[in-house]
Amino acid sequence: MAKKWFDNRKTGVRIVLGIVVAFLGVGMLMYLVPGQGGTETTSTDVVATVGDTSITVTDVQEQLQRIERGGQLPAAMAPLYAQQVLKQLVLEHALDLEATQLGIQVTDADRRDRILQLVPTAFQGDNFVGMDQYAAAVQERFQMGVPEFEELVRQSLVEQKFEALVTDGISVTPEEVENEFRFKNEKIKIEYVVIKPDDLQSKIDPSDADLAAYFATNKAKYVVPEKRVVQYISLDPTSLASRVSVSDDEERAYYQQNLDKYHIDDRAHVAHILFKTVGKTDAEVAEIQKTAETVDQKAKHGGDFAALAKQYSEDTTKDQGGDLGWIVRGQTVPEFEQAAFTLPVGSISDLVRTQYGFHIIHVIERQMARTQSFDEVKADIAAALEAQKTQELAETLSSQIAEDVRRGGRVALSDIATKYGLTLQESQPLGPSDALPGVGAAPDVQQEILQERAGDVSAPIRTDTGYVIVSVKQIEPAHPAALEEVHDTLLQDYRHDKAVDQAKQLAADIAQRSKAGQTLDAIAKADGLQVKTSDPFARDGEIPDAGSAKQFAAAFDMPLNQTGDPIFLGANWVVYRVVDHSAPSQQDFTSQEQSIGQDLLQSKREAAYDAFRDALQKRLEDEGKIKYMPENMKRITGNTPG
Repeated sequence: MAKKWFDNRKTGVRIVLGIVVAFLGVGMLMYLVPGQGGTETTSTDVVATVGDTSITVTDVQEQLQRIERGGQLPAAMAPLYAQQVLKQLVLEHALDLEATQLGIQVTDADRRDRILQLVPTAFQGDNFVGMDQYAAAVQERFQMGVPEFEELVRQSLVEQKFEALVTDGISVTPEEVENEFRFKNEKIKIEYVVIKPDDLQSKIDPSDADLAAYFATNKAKYVVPEKRVVQYISLDPTSLASRVSVSDDEERAYYQQNLDKYHIDDRAHVAHILFKTVGKTDAEVAEIQKTAETVDQKAKHGGDFAALAKQYSEDTTKDQGGDLGWIVRGQTVPEFEQAAFTLPVGSISDLVRTQYGFHIIHVIERQMARTQSFDEVKADIAAALEAQKTQELAETLSSQIAEDVRRGGRVALSDIATKYGLTLQESQPLGPSDALPGVGAAPDVQQEILQERAGDVSAPIRTDTGYVIVSVKQIEPAHPAALEEVHDTLLQDYRHDKAVDQAKQLAADIAQRSKAGQTLDAIAKADGLQVKTSDPFARDGEIPDAGSAKQFAAAFDMPLNQTGDPIFLGANWVVYRVVDHSAPSQQDFTSQEQSIGQDLLQSKREAAYDAFRDALQKRLEDEGKIKYMPENMKRITGNTPG
């Protein structure tokens, strides 16, 4: 088919302006093309029908696999993607069905032109390059075969024809453009007070009677979860360190085998004061140099270098008195390195110019390249060997204990501790999220504790520091809480709930007093709150501490100096008053008129086409021409199509 289209192509192929739309259309559809296989379909395979066409489980799964191969499918999102794939497949077939009813056709010329836009290398001058090269180009560019690609092209052209049919008559009036311009560009300024329940909680001091009444009302909320007393043995450096020793001969052997580790390059301990010149004009650089020279003279004539660095340096080391610590050759820019490794120890440099600016460098200490002696590193070597031996011992004991547990059934953890001379520890009752003391956050350990029966002994469980073997000694079942058991949580909840109520009431009270003529500033001071004034903001702006300007949509239609109703921001309340309202200029309108008109037209067209697609799908569903088989779809998603 493709060759027939190309053989009739004349010289001077013109790539139409719609190529961008074509690419977008294909980009949207290329992952959603039904499979081309001829496998037999059964009733349990069909997830939807559109007219006489069936959409199968295989169709959906193939598209999910294509998305997955493209690296675009998070596993947790697979059910949602499956629903979207099904929705797209239904829409494609619905458009085909409607196109047949309306006599809308995609001609060979239509497809030929679109393919030439998408695969220009398929044609050289007036000549088609041949099916082999064409197929290779399609595979390389779109990762699919020619039949699938050409079907995809057909579908995108069908959709384009419907878009034209639905949207070609849509236009935008000058009034709509002007209203949109004003909506986007008019700005207001407000003064406002933020009432935060969190700030009120510390002032709430309930009596015992208050807490008792609150507890009685909310008793069902408070349940003490199941708790478990755990016995455990740790195989970690702390518990095993006393059982290993390192000899002097071992330390010396390690030293000789790892001499490279203890080689120190030439290094210098330096501090500096930096005056940045990046992005400065020549005149500004000249002024910076004068200041730097003055500071350099102060440093050379007894000035406190660290204090001067804190006062003048523009480097992040200024708070450390300019101290860079030890540097080695190749670590800094050449000009800085030259000064650091040639100046006498204790001296202060003249100005050193680098790509960053002017530096004043103080050489504090310098060491020549050398290998550290055994005595210098003996302590580090002993620690490294001890850690190595401790780890080896933990691995050995872990393997032996694992074998004992495997062969011994419900062996007592105390017997294991005795056999291997280990310390048996016991926890306080632990809730589901409580960490084992000394072990810290270890999800595998916590999971084992939660699923064990009393008396079970776990195999050794690896942690960040070694291994741990656990045994649940006692299980305390969950039970309704007594007030004393949840007192702290109850107090926190009481304060939170009361603070939320107080914040709402306070916001209403402030708004009422402001509307009655009192200034927000006076009201806020009386209540210990702060009044803020925003910068001018548009409807898509942000207000510090008050969130999105969308929350203040009503304010744009309010007169100056009017106080609005309190606004709830999800946690806090805001009371505000409009203090300025600025209209956009005609000059701004002239510069934005064309782009706003284009955006509005595109938005209206998209809305119209979306409405058409929704209406088409609903009509075909009502006519019984679209049907879903939700039970079959559960094989993919576990849910019914929505």
